[in-house]
Amino acid sequence: MSALDTYQTPLGSRYASRQMLEIFSARRRINTWRQLWIWLAEAEAELGLSITPEAIQQLRQRVSITDDEFNVAREEEKRVRHDVMAHVHTYGTVAPAAAGIIHLGATSCFVTDNADQIFMRDGLQLLLPKLAACIKNLSNFALQYKDLAVLSYTHYQSAMLTTIGKRFSVYTQSLIRDLRNLERTLSDLLDEFRGCKGTTGTQASFLKLFNGDYSKVKQLDKLVTQKAGFRSAAIVTTQTYDRKIDVDILQALGSFGATVQKLGHDIRLLASFKEMDEPFEKDQTGSSAMAFKRNPIRSERLCSLGRVLSNSPANAIDTYASQGMERTLDDSAARRQYIPESFLLADACLILLHNVSSGLVVYPQVIQRRIDAELPFMATENVIAALVAKGESRQKAHEEIKVLSHEASAKVKVEGGDNDLIERIKRNKFFEPILSEMDALLDPKTFIGCAPEQVTEFVEFEAKPAIAKYEEAMAEMGNSVLNI
Repeated sequence: MSALDTYQTPLGSRYASRQMLEIFSARRRINTWRQLWIWLAEAEAELGLSITPEAIQQLRQRVSITDDEFNVAREEEKRVRHDVMAHVHTYGTVAPAAAGIIHLGATSCFVTDNADQIFMRDGLQLLLPKLAACIKNLSNFALQYKDLAVLSYTHYQSAMLTTIGKRFSVYTQSLIRDLRNLERTLSDLLDEFRGCKGTTGTQASFLKLFNGDYSKVKQLDKLVTQKAGFRSAAIVTTQTYDRKIDVDILQALGSFGATVQKLGHDIRLLASFKEMDEPFEKDQTGSSAMAFKRNPIRSERLCSLGRVLSNSPANAIDTYASQGMERTLDDSAARRQYIPESFLLADACLILLHNVSSGLVVYPQVIQRRIDAELPFMATENVIAALVAKGESRQKAHEEIKVLSHEASAKVKVEGGDNDLIERIKRNKFFEPILSEMDALLDPKTFIGCAPEQVTEFVEFEAKPAIAKYEEAMAEMGNSVLNI
């Protein structure tokens, strides 16, 4: 039977990177279990337990599980209905000198939970430079267009002008928050390894192994934690590590999912206005029916994947809340799905975001035409201020321009004509004192406030420092290539 004859997650076949798929692969999982058993045996031997060098050597030699060994474990699990014990048995068949000491003093969560923490650590370390690279792309884009005036929108209605650079600096600011969230969860994770805690977290089994010597129990926990590359182990756990760790990590990932939805949504709107486009390749087809279409499929996909990701934390929250006492197994089947999938989703979103942010296209002439259609209305405050400066009553100026504005609005909405408010102002004697100033009052640059300066300061003092530590990793990344 071909792999095409059974269901495959599109996260694997279409969207996520090979590196992230490898982290959460079946082989990586069991190889990590075996490595944990090696670290446990090494530490126990160092602390005086009777474990022979031959046993440890055989474990090291067979740390990588073969396809045949997977088959052996699969058959054994059918018999014993326990995945960890099936792999203890299988490992023992290829490392017979160690068969009697594999998993010594441990419970299943020694391998399952510690391995999950290792995978999440490695996943976060893979995601962070990718996120930094997206921040860098969008920061550069914001600087490039910090002065280009564009219509802003509140309530989906035209509002005062901003700049493209200012708008994209706000998206970038959200991504920096996501970066900090992920950095924080990684730092917390490195201090909360489950380590060697036994069946209910009391370390009773290890205390017995070391004949009541608590100092050796603590040293065992420390040695295994260090071998696994974590800074410290949690002092207290139940049978599992605190499932609130999963909640924190998935909330950070889910928050990032919300950010990419927001960004993708706005790019799609701007593309519908024809103000900008995401990258569009030479042979790309926008629609099977409408040959002229340039659908923003990457941003649409970004929104779609981001939506699923942003809903992932609910699963972790429900699992945490439903865990009874020292542990119930209703977490297992769910975590096998939502932890890997959350990381694969985040990875897929970052690949898309990096690709899109590397090739955004801006159409200044379209932007200017859209500004010209709305600018007369926006200029009314400038006109009122100029009249007041000439000695006119603010209320009288407001009333006069309100009447003309409504007339011009009717011209646009009812008759389908162009906005002729400026022409109406120029024909009205009330406005004669400021007619010589009209060009200056209508200059788009006078409507963007401090936007260019804000962008420059933001990139210099927030964006650059946030990603500085990832420069070397970003340099090695290259361009993001989409599978589909």
